[in-house]
Amino acid sequence: MNRASNASNASNRLDELASRAGPWLGLSAAGAERHTGAVVADRFDRFTWRDTYAQSAALRELAGELNARYGDTTTDLLTDVFLAAYKSGPRLREAAEMDPSRLVNHQLVSSLVETREFAELRRETAADPYAAAMAVLAQAAALRGMLERSRQARNQAERARQARRDAEGAAATVGEALRRAAAEAGEDGTVPAPAADAVHRAIEAAGAAEAAARRAADGAAQALAAAAPGLRTAARDAAATAARAIREEAALMRAWGVAAGELERMPFGRRALLAERLRTGRLAEWAELIGRFRQMARGERARKVENATGELVGVTLGDDLSRVIPSELAHLGVPELRAVFAVRYAAGELMLFDSRGEQSTGRGAVIACVDTSHSMYEAGPGGITREAWSKACALALLDQARHSGRDFVGILFSAADRLQVFRFPAGEIAGIDRVLDFAETFLGGGTSYQTPLSAAGDLLAEEFDDTARGRGDIVMITDDDCGVTEAWMRRWRETKQRLGFRVFGVVVGAPRVGEAGSALEALCDNLRSVEDFTDVHAASDLFRVI
Repeated sequence: MNRASNASNASNRLDELASRAGPWLGLSAAGAERHTGAVVADRFDRFTWRDTYAQSAALRELAGELNARYGDTTTDLLTDVFLAAYKSGPRLREAAEMDPSRLVNHQLVSSLVETREFAELRRETAADPYAAAMAVLAQAAALRGMLERSRQARNQAERARQARRDAEGAAATVGEALRRAAAEAGEDGTVPAPAADAVHRAIEAAGAAEAAARRAADGAAQALAAAAPGLRTAARDAAATAARAIREEAALMRAWGVAAGELERMPFGRRALLAERLRTGRLAEWAELIGRFRQMARGERARKVENATGELVGVTLGDDLSRVIPSELAHLGVPELRAVFAVRYAAGELMLFDSRGEQSTGRGAVIACVDTSHSMYEAGPGGITREAWSKACALALLDQARHSGRDFVGILFSAADRLQVFRFPAGEIAGIDRVLDFAETFLGGGTSYQTPLSAAGDLLAEEFDDTARGRGDIVMITDDDCGVTEAWMRRWRETKQRLGFRVFGVVVGAPRVGEAGSALEALCDNLRSVEDFTDVHAASDLFRVI
């Protein structure tokens, strides 16, 4: 007689069988409580993850790659990493609550969350689904490394999961055998030998399966403990990399004038495409310069003192009789020169004291004429190109116009037949796509002054006729000299006198272009030359008077 039969003969009463089967019945019930997610999340958190995942092709691609290489548990890992970054105070489950196959995920996420670097990262990502998704993607390389480093532990965990399932299946078999025994038991509780034997065999099988599950769990725990130190180091590096990437993207957005509120309202896909365009565009490497230019312009606006004379810093041209320099006033004492004084006054070409804090006199549109001829590719100090400096200055002028409630027009020019006009009316939002189109357009070719300045004059005339606003400002930024015809110059002066606009000239990288007697000097009321492209303050006075 075998051992099962002996056991059956010894205990074939139903109450005794139920007592021996009790622990296995509990094991069967406990199997349903295991979790696959390490981060505790409510339905709103889970919805946010699913919605973000659906919108992000990059997340889906990463999940597909990791699942193919490391198994389908990695999708749960990405979910946990996202939620850990997204939730302001993420809480992890106890390891004992986890499905054995997700214990490695639990360790990986614990390694991340416990680092100082991840706490800093969460300051950038909390409550921002896009930033949290970006954190996941920025950590992709590190996650691959961590998964590779924990491959043995993951294999052991998978074996532990299978062993646990076998144990739970064996426990379920005990329950089924006991139910059959109960159905066959007599009124006195005696169970027929075959039914009792089935219960005993099921109990023995469950015991063996449970022992195997414990051994597998111990093996998984040992493998995980061996991998843990390396995982913690990798987690610190991953969090630091992600935080750096998110800060860099935020700085890029700020440099291009994209406000935080605008980003929050922007759909996920649109924001991702914008970030990619900013990172890969023609002027992407000069984002820091553009940001410094805009910051400088804000500072100069803050320094303005309305209706105050301020500190004298030089001489400019204009028609403000309160600031005429003494040598100009002396002309009034000489009868023969009074007519000259009157002509210069009418043309706005009297020599005036220039001062810090002077009141802005412009009221019409601000127009930036930016040279995009081939020579503007040339780089200066710091490797900054003439084009980059000029476009940064023009974008700061766009901000200046928006702040003052004035229209802004960007005119890109090169040869006489190459011109592109970008209009940014004061009453309309300056969309970032339009701003980028303006900044990234480059025409190439030679240089013509007449074409862009004629276009600028026509725009100011149109504005004056439509709204009666005059006294606009034109900023001509170029690195090349170019002659103009006498007939054109005569018409230009007539237009300038009628509309009362000012012309500021900025020569970039070619001082000779602005020398005395040059065509540019004759065209401009105020002219300066810039050679150090790392210095955003070289044109700071423009933002005090425009």
